[in-house]
Amino acid sequence: MSSDADVDPSDYEGLEDADVTMRVNDHGLHIADDEETGVSSQGQTPEDALENLAAAVRSYREATADDTGDDWL
Repeated sequence: MSSDADVDPSDYEGLEDADVTMRVNDHGLHIADDEETGVSSQGQTPEDALENLAAAVRSYREATADDTGDDWL
């Protein structure tokens, strides 16, 4: 799931069952990739990257949900 043994993606809401890959780029930023959605995020620490990824995945799922929220129309 994660290449960093100290960080568990399932501790973050929205990433409980996610297949997350962690890496560090040339600038030292930690990158978290959700393999299912293709969403990626970054942070100064692995925890920051996963926190940012969880928020990005939630936004992605809300944006791609079938429910338009326009029931009142």
